Amino acid sequence: MHTQSKFRLLVVRLGAMGDILHALPAVTALRIAHPAWGIDWVVEPKWSALLSAREAAGRDSVDSRARQPVIDRLHLAPAKEWGKSPLASRTRHQVQALHRALRDGQYDTVIDFQGALRSAVLGRMAGGRMIGESAPREWAARWLFTDRVATHGAHVIDQDFELACAVAGDDLKPMRPWVPFDAEAETWADALLASSRDQPAVLINPGAGWGAKRWPVERHAAVAQALIGRGCRVLVNTGPGEEPIAEVLVKATAGKATPLAPSLENLIALTRRVALVIAGDTGPLHLACALGRPVVGIYGPTDPSRNGPYGTLSKVLRNPESRRNHTRNKMPEAGLLTIQPEEVLAAADELLHAEAVS
Repeated sequence: MHTQSKFRLLVVRLGAMGDILHALPAVTALRIAHPAWGIDWVVEPKWSALLSAREAAGRDSVDSRARQPVIDRLHLAPAKEWGKSPLASRTRHQVQALHRALRDGQYDTVIDFQGALRSAVLGRMAGGRMIGESAPREWAARWLFTDRVATHGAHVIDQDFELACAVAGDDLKPMRPWVPFDAEAETWADALLASSRDQPAVLINPGAGWGAKRWPVERHAAVAQALIGRGCRVLVNTGPGEEPIAEVLVKATAGKATPLAPSLENLIALTRRVALVIAGDTGPLHLACALGRPVVGIYGPTDPSRNGPYGTLSKVLRNPESRRNHTRNKMPEAGLLTIQPEEVLAAADELLHAEAVS
């Protein structure tokens, strides 16, 4: 077990949103168990708000630890951008700068939660001991690990805890992750909900990473209409390119649902305040779990035992006939289409009631 005050750890988990949130409980546990350690993280720039909030000026701004609760330093690695222009001079200069920064960090250990060749290469830039899964997502990555850990947990969060325990040399207690507070975003969320403080706010996320995971928007709209009829404030979250989906939902509610395209900072602040999140296997669902908000998960080709809600009040709907399949099919998976709005609404009612009486 590492006890020296200057022990330095580098975490590599570039993205995406849900995957970073899955790794965050384990890193939070390391931070709590070993507060004197230096813990840095390599991440894609678009996801940095999950680890470090913007610094706000003024007396009312949150303190530095609340802004950046788990890590000491963030290393930004736009790896996807580099992959599009690997020979560009800008790419070369950025990679060289990151390499220098990682070497200068003098890390005792690197932990790769991603298990991809790209993340493993970045981890190796730091030198020294490197921990990863013995059966990583991309098999070639394992040859860059100095320490390979056989994980046995069903859920990816449990697997990440096993990797973290290998770093710490002891058992860690599962706990809710620490997510940054962004002062400007918190003010935005308060203002958004100021006119409906007496209404339970429900956040619906109708989009998904690919079509097979996307429950039909018309069914989301039916759920939204019913919740509005029950006195809820319905907010519709949209990611880039998902605006047409939100438009269908909002039109079906005669404009009573509120469409949003928030920044990641704003989405974090808003999710803290909602009574319920309804979504498929997406980043916003995992964000709600990280923040302890109730969720209704609508699942099809992905397995909730591995990627489902974790550590919060939840109801998962999935047809037993659905099989795990990560093929990026455009059409909704057949089992997903058997889930009806009435089932989602019943799950939502149950969780809203539990939230109201808690």
